[in-house]
Amino acid sequence: MVNQSIRVEESQSRKNKPDSSELVFGRSFTDHMFVMDYSSGLGWHNPSIIPYQNLSIDPAAMIFHYGQSVFEGLKAFRTQDGDIQLFRPEKNLQRLNHSNERLVIPPIDEEFGLEAIKQLVELDKEWVPDAEGTSLYIRPFIISNEPYLGVAPSGHYKFIIIMSPVGSYYKEGINPVKIAVENKYVRAVKGGTGEAKTGGNYASSLKAQEIVEKEGYSQVLWLDGLEKKYIEEVGSMNVFFKINGEVVTPALNGSILAGITRDSVLELLRHWDISVTERRVSMQELYEAHQDGTLEEAFGSGTAAVISPIGELYWDGNHLNINEGKTGELSKKIYDTITGIQYGKIKDPFNWVVKVGKKTEVK
Repeated sequence: MVNQSIRVEESQSRKNKPDSSELVFGRSFTDHMFVMDYSSGLGWHNPSIIPYQNLSIDPAAMIFHYGQSVFEGLKAFRTQDGDIQLFRPEKNLQRLNHSNERLVIPPIDEEFGLEAIKQLVELDKEWVPDAEGTSLYIRPFIISNEPYLGVAPSGHYKFIIIMSPVGSYYKEGINPVKIAVENKYVRAVKGGTGEAKTGGNYASSLKAQEIVEKEGYSQVLWLDGLEKKYIEEVGSMNVFFKINGEVVTPALNGSILAGITRDSVLELLRHWDISVTERRVSMQELYEAHQDGTLEEAFGSGTAAVISPIGELYWDGNHLNINEGKTGELSKKIYDTITGIQYGKIKDPFNWVVKVGKKTEVK
């Protein structure tokens, strides 16, 4: 536990805020950031909220050479009443510590981490946009900053939180996308870092993504790294399929990231008494379900998009058209329910929402 209050240094030079209609994901950042240091012997210390600024870091810092880092992604939403609320932030902090354990990074106190997020959002509350579908994206991350060219866990770290106002992931509603099944490259393997949220997993996905985009596909459907038979993720999202009335999703196996939205979808489906199973799903099974007409819907789930319907899968020369390329009824219901809870439009029976501060006006 960090038994310290958070020092706050307010910016004396506030930035111009982008127009809500022109927001681009991850391109503009708020006035302040949270920083906290770790060193062997002292533990986590010096928690501060300071003006957003560049970092001064030694070229020999271990993050540059051995990639010891983790990150998270969550959002703050402005309700119609002007309140600001977070969606299941404790789950992100739990997962951050799970990633920390895998990358041999000292754990953070989760309650203190949530308090840091809330204080930062409260200070920069005017950056939370109020246009339909917009939000404030929150990026906590930890990097190893000890200057040492040796392959070993770092003795020094920096925990940072930055925030960015973002627009709706979909410009014209949730439209199904075309996905190519990847047979050559793999994202992660069991025993690796696939279940941790670390930058290397995303770097390893770039080549396959580059190839399929040139061929007119939006994303890659990843298969397992051993047999290349079983479905794992779609792009950087978890994936679900509705087959003959039952919803199935790949079981967490050590190489699949445990998505917060994935968990929310599972809870919703069980709340609605819809049959849902976590298990291995092969492409052959999916192909056969398509052939016999029982593959009803497919969608990805994640923080950025919430739900991303899949209208077509391309696999080994076969084009699998799903639900006539239209958004499925269940996909739409899940999307409307989760976003409705996030923006305070419908009741939250799961206690997923965490309020931040009092009602404010956007200037």
